Amino acid sequence: MSNRDIAERLKSALMLRHEPVAVRLLREGEGPPAGLRRPEKQMSHCQSVMAARNGEGLLLSIDDHSCRNGASALGMCAVPEKTASGDFYHSAGMFGSAEASKRMVEQRSEIPFKVTHTAVAPLKDAEFEPDVVVFTDIPERLYWLIPLSLYHEGGRADSNTAPYNAACVDSVARPLNEGTLNLSLGCFGCRKRTELAADEMLAGVPYSIIPSMMEALAEMSEGVMGKAKRD
Repeated sequence: MSNRDIAERLKSALMLRHEPVAVRLLREGEGPPAGLRRPEKQMSHCQSVMAARNGEGLLLSIDDHSCRNGASALGMCAVPEKTASGDFYHSAGMFGSAEASKRMVEQRSEIPFKVTHTAVAPLKDAEFEPDVVVFTDIPERLYWLIPLSLYHEGGRADSNTAPYNAACVDSVARPLNEGTLNLSLGCFGCRKRTELAADEMLAGVPYSIIPSMMEALAEMSEGVMGKAKRD
């Protein structure tokens, strides 16, 4: 199944308001995917994801990333000193001490390999194999990602989040590292910098489990999904 087919089927069945976003972390020596352009000005990773959900295909080097905190979680650079020490987020007023802020950073998921570029595009247009697919929508829509991800193996879905790093850590690094769906209510940074609506959240799905989820979708869309209340 092509990326376009996957995107169209997910958008239709889940009634998504925005395009699912394909995210690829380019390793050293990996050539750039086709169909992407460099942004005209620096932007944060969360801003690039929002641009992609609106149809843009972008290729960002570290020089194109305005947020080093997010870029460091994505394996593109070292963690900034003030971030690692806890001073940065503490000074923003989100934590009562630098130690509390530092603990958040120490416990976040980070990409363990060197990343040279981040590639983002609407999944329907992505001419590359994503590492992760990022969804942004209201909870009722993104809820369905949970049963789709659990359909074959069962169990429960665990998610991990924090006041910061929703689009980079929660939606890319953790899903890729853990191989599982991760949900995020958003973060201070992405809510301040992007058009993410007050009633929207994020979800990151590793591309490796998308085929299994599409198999589940084929069965659920003709059954239980049609019986559910859909607003």
